[in-house]
Amino acid sequence: MTRESDAPRKPRELHLGVTPWVFEGEGLAGGLPEQAALAESLGFESLFLPESHFAGSASIPSPLLLLAAAATRTTRLRLGTTSFLLPVRNPIHVAEEVAVLDRLSQGRVILGIGRGFRGALFTAFEVPREEKRDRFEAALQVMRRAWAGEPVAWEDGVGEGTAPSPVRVAPLPVQQPHPPLWVAAFGPKAVAQAGRLGLPYLASPIESLAALEQNYARHREALAAAPPGPPIAIPVMRTLFVSRDAARVERARAGLAEQAAALAKAPASSLRRAAAAVVADWAIVGGPDEVAEGVRRYREKLGVTHLIARVQIPGLARDEIEASLHELAALSL
Repeated sequence: MTRESDAPRKPRELHLGVTPWVFEGEGLAGGLPEQAALAESLGFESLFLPESHFAGSASIPSPLLLLAAAATRTTRLRLGTTSFLLPVRNPIHVAEEVAVLDRLSQGRVILGIGRGFRGALFTAFEVPREEKRDRFEAALQVMRRAWAGEPVAWEDGVGEGTAPSPVRVAPLPVQQPHPPLWVAAFGPKAVAQAGRLGLPYLASPIESLAALEQNYARHREALAAAPPGPPIAIPVMRTLFVSRDAARVERARAGLAEQAAALAKAPASSLRRAAAAVVADWAIVGGPDEVAEGVRRYREKLGVTHLIARVQIPGLARDEIEASLHELAALSL
C-alpha cells in the first residue's frame, strides 16, 4: 500500500463538507439541527464544528454534544470536529464519548483533533502549555488502545487469591478500529507531528495557498517515516462564497477583509501572521465559474480530497449565505 507521499498525483474524489453559518442567541444550541438538515438536503457530505472556549456567543465548548443533536435530524451527513482539544481532556472519557456518538449516528463520525493555542485555555484547565504536544500524543495512544478493546485499568478481584480483572471501554465505535482521525495543525512542529503519527493533516482556514503547499510538503516528508498504510485523506478548510450577484460578492469580500483586519490584532502571533495574507489567498469568493476554478486550483496543487466550506461571512444575511450554499452544492467540482 502507498501513502500520499509516494502515490501518483492524480485527482481523487472530492468530498464537500460545510461548517455552520448562523449563530443565534447563545451559540448553536437551538439552530444547528436545522442547519445540518439543510446541508444534508443540498447534498453536502459532512458538517464540521470547531471547539472554542471563552468566546462569548461564538463559543463551542462541547462540539460532540451539538453533533449528537445534528445526528437526530440527519441520516447520511458525516459529523466532524475540526479540532477536538485532547490536552485538556481525559482520554478515556474522550474515547467513550466519541464511541457513543459514533453509535448514535450509526458510524458517521470524523474526529478532527488538536492541541489548542490560547494561553487562557491552558490556564483555565490547569494544563501546562509547554506540555500540550506531549499530552496530545499520549492521549491519542490511550484512545486508540481503548477503542481496540485493550484494558484501560484493572479491578481487584473479590476474595483472597482472585486475579485482577480487566476494565475495558464500552461501547466501542461502529467504525473500526475507530472513526477517521484528522489532526488540525498550525505551525511546522504540529504539521510534522501529524505526519509522523501517520494521520491526515487538516489545514487552517486562514493560511495562504502558498503556505499550505509548504505545510503539505512538510507533512508528506514526515509521513514517509510513518508505518506503511493506505492513502490518507487530504482535508482543507477554506472560506467559500458563491453568488451571481456582483454587488453581493463585493460585500462578501469586504466583510472578509474586515474580519482579517480584526484577526491581525489577535493575541496569538500565528494568527496575526496568517491575517497578513490578502483575502484571495485564503478565501474562494466569486461567481460559480470563478469559485469552481478556485477549487480546481487547490485540488491540483494540494490533491485535496475533502473540502470543508467555511461559509459564515461577516455582514451577510442568512438568506444570502443560504443562497450561496445552494450555488455551491450545484457546482461541478
